[in-house]
Amino acid sequence: MKLRFGLQAKFLAMMAVAMLVVLALIVLLLNRQERMQREVVGVSREAMSGMIADNLKRHSEGMVSQLAESLANPLYYFDLDAVGVLSRATLRNPGISYVLVYDTDGNIVHDGSEEIPSYGKRMDDPMAFEVIAARKLHTQSSDVVMDVSAPIMIGNERLGGVRVGYDLKTVHQFQDQALGNLRGRLDALAQQHMIWIGLLAAGLLALGALMVYLIQRFLVQPIRQLADASMEIEAGHFDTSTPASNRHDEVGDLMRAFGRMSQSLARHDRDIRRMAYTDALTGLANRLAFRETLDQRLLQLRGAGRQLGLLFADIDDFKRVNDTLGHDAGDDVLLQFANRIQETVTRLGGEDALLARFGGDEFVILVQDGDGHEGGVRARASHLADVLVAELGQPIVVHDRQVFLGTSIGVTLFPEDASGATSLMKNGDIAMYQAKVAGKNCYRFYSRAMDQAVERRVHLEHELRGAWDRGELSLVYQPVYRLGDGAMVGAEALLRWRHPEQGLVAPSVFIDVAEQSGLIETLGPQVLRAACQDAVRWQHARPGAEPLFVSVNVSPRQLRTGDLPNVVAACLHETGLAAQRLHLELTETAVIGDEIHASSMLARLRSTGVKVWLDDFGTGFSGLSHLRRVPVDGVKIDRSFIADVLRDPDDLALTTAIIAMAHSLGITVVAEGVEKEGQYAVLRERGCDLAQGYWLGHPVGAEEFLTLLG
Repeated sequence: MKLRFGLQAKFLAMMAVAMLVVLALIVLLLNRQERMQREVVGVSREAMSGMIADNLKRHSEGMVSQLAESLANPLYYFDLDAVGVLSRATLRNPGISYVLVYDTDGNIVHDGSEEIPSYGKRMDDPMAFEVIAARKLHTQSSDVVMDVSAPIMIGNERLGGVRVGYDLKTVHQFQDQALGNLRGRLDALAQQHMIWIGLLAAGLLALGALMVYLIQRFLVQPIRQLADASMEIEAGHFDTSTPASNRHDEVGDLMRAFGRMSQSLARHDRDIRRMAYTDALTGLANRLAFRETLDQRLLQLRGAGRQLGLLFADIDDFKRVNDTLGHDAGDDVLLQFANRIQETVTRLGGEDALLARFGGDEFVILVQDGDGHEGGVRARASHLADVLVAELGQPIVVHDRQVFLGTSIGVTLFPEDASGATSLMKNGDIAMYQAKVAGKNCYRFYSRAMDQAVERRVHLEHELRGAWDRGELSLVYQPVYRLGDGAMVGAEALLRWRHPEQGLVAPSVFIDVAEQSGLIETLGPQVLRAACQDAVRWQHARPGAEPLFVSVNVSPRQLRTGDLPNVVAACLHETGLAAQRLHLELTETAVIGDEIHASSMLARLRSTGVKVWLDDFGTGFSGLSHLRRVPVDGVKIDRSFIADVLRDPDDLALTTAIIAMAHSLGITVVAEGVEKEGQYAVLRERGCDLAQGYWLGHPVGAEEFLTLLG
């Protein structure tokens, strides 16, 4: 567990460090004070010693000089009594150890005593030599005595001398006493300083304690309250009450600002939750809200022996509304559909029913058997699906136009089909997809066989991923002829898949898998490169003849990526094929789905010389007016029109109109699916430029196509 080092602990640590610093300073100060005391005593001792020595010397020298003068006559007349009187008088002075009167040879004449026991003895102490030899006042010292001597003169004649010894022990005792008094004064001052320092330290401790209390009371406690409130908010409890404060300082401002922020977060949380759980367009529950409700319902129903059903409803051909009438019209359609579904669910779904919009044109309905509906939840879901298909199949008026749309519904049941929310929703999607496969505008219940179909599709996608590298995918070419003179002018490249186990897989099957899985973005450039390489071989096989073009189908997904011009340029550069010999075919619905983006891409392609054709023209609900806004070089009339051109006057008229309108815009017209001679003749009569179909030539492999050229 990680230890928490809070604000209060940090402040206490700072206070402890500060106190340690103060204590260190106090110890340093006391040490310095002791050293200063020793230095003061030492300096005082030196100063006092010098001063006493100087004073003693001056005093003793004066006194000895005066004594020498006084002894001159007594010594001259050798009056020992007079000499003794003067000597004893001097010896009685405090601090004097001895008084010696001596002759010129250094023999003691008198020592100040009554008996004069040293009379006539020669002075032989360590200082005697200098004393005897001195001819003037002379001072010398040892550790215990200061010896001051002076010659006794009568005129210029030296009679002898006198020595006075001053006891230095007394002086030292006086000095020590004075220094002892000084040290006592210094110790008293030090004790006073210690008292003041102790009071200062106590004051600092009291101040620190007060600061800790104040910080705890006015800073740490409010911050801790805010931190606790923040953790509650972090946990998602946005309605947590925050501490109120009447303080008029920064902390008070912070607490009030935090309270306002908490209220704002709670308000925004309510708004966000409403946005997160509600579809913005229809006001219905969205995917997230539906999933949470479904999880709760399943938790309640498990083990209770009750059923639940999900209906996945998807509007058929809704993209056509957006492409032809615009997204505003699409939103209007969604709102009308949502209202119709809501009314039907309210009427037939029961009290526990829930309707949600999952996005786009997909709606999901939850129904239960809570109110004892006859036949259980299956019967209720079936009846509701029947009514919805009928209701939603009615025309919708949008922008003063009637729009006919159907609805494909997939139904899955709990616990019959699955016991978990994820599996139920997956099953509902699968059932809805099967309803679309079955022809749309109907409903289908989920079955295990549907899973097998999905598994086959997933397996097919897995097998398709490496098919090109394994050599299972190949290109075949269907010739394209000019109707004017019947000459072959090019060929359309078609992709075929020969599976080692399943045999020839229908292009409508694996192309759809490649488109939905994204594999088309890998296969597309590979097909384009191979087709360009084969077109170059055609040129080499027909030297001097009119070069043939190759047309390659481009997926809408490739167009949406925006990288198609770069891919085409790279293929042309690698293979050496002339740009005008490459024709790219795009479905009309892919182009008009996003005209602005498509127009930009197509303009870039055409600027390089590449030709662009619209495939399956006439089935995109766009009308010929779109040709004015989309830069294309040719259109391919859909085979559904060519098939009935001989027996259906409407198809013939429409084909004729397409040819005429395209020619008026300078656009080449290609007819596909020509399977009869009569179709060929009618198209040539109407001025169609190019044609392809089984009557003209079947798709053949690359090598066989080279043989045709020979």
